[in-house]
Amino acid sequence: MEFIEIIKAIVLGIVEGVTEWLPVSSTGHMILVDEFLKLGMSDEFKEMFEVVIQLGAIMAVVVLYWSKLWPFGRKNNNAPLKTEGFGACIKTDIFQMWFKVLVACVPAAIVGLLFDDELNALFYNPWTVAIALIVFGVAFIVIEKWNKGRTAKINSIDDLTYKAALIIGVFQLIAAVFPGTSRSGATIVGALLIGISRTVAAEFTFYLAIPVMFGASLLKLVKFGLAFTGPELAVLLIGMITAFVVSVFVIRFLMDYIKKHDFTVFGWYRIVLGLLVIIYFTVQTVI
Repeated sequence: MEFIEIIKAIVLGIVEGVTEWLPVSSTGHMILVDEFLKLGMSDEFKEMFEVVIQLGAIMAVVVLYWSKLWPFGRKNNNAPLKTEGFGACIKTDIFQMWFKVLVACVPAAIVGLLFDDELNALFYNPWTVAIALIVFGVAFIVIEKWNKGRTAKINSIDDLTYKAALIIGVFQLIAAVFPGTSRSGATIVGALLIGISRTVAAEFTFYLAIPVMFGASLLKLVKFGLAFTGPELAVLLIGMITAFVVSVFVIRFLMDYIKKHDFTVFGWYRIVLGLLVIIYFTVQTVI
């Protein structure tokens, strides 16, 4: 394997690690980066790589939030199923959180399983991505202005209702259908609209990504056939490890940032990026 392919995998891992968690669309950035930094692999591998590399980013959530994700253990068990025996090791509050996550996953899971290839063929293109970037960029700005001065109704994961989780899941479905929407962006917009605080919206988005990305990655791996060459496996692992390391820092940054700021800056960034995508691919078409 050429050294340049390792460099490409590292760059793509950095892009994934940054853009997966910030509400700016990892797909939009990946499409742009691919124009200037193409992996020297088959189209089938690159399609799989762009999805499976997200597993590295997801593992950062698992590591950082392990104590809030693992539903077993006596230590720090604020809501045990029973006071003694095995039931004392079951954390009912974390199980309830996972049930809410599963409810939120239902809309995207159904559509993804039934129409994954059709949706990719229809919407996975620069124009759809650019429009989605701009539309949700405007949405962030408008919603943050509307939300200014309002008091959030839901300020913890425990207060999140199943109805709220399902609504967030519907917004995630929008991101599943239209590349460039940004999964985190869509779910955060939906959460803000129904009165969920920014920190809870972001944290629930992180949790929601775990089953969604594991499921999407498994689907792509099965379709690819698990028939990796040595260089392909090396590129995939390097990309995933890089995405993991970068994600750890980005997640910490985002959670600190939204304690003092809103998402308006990401809205403007999305609009600018969407316009750049349109300009670039229009020029490419003319040329």
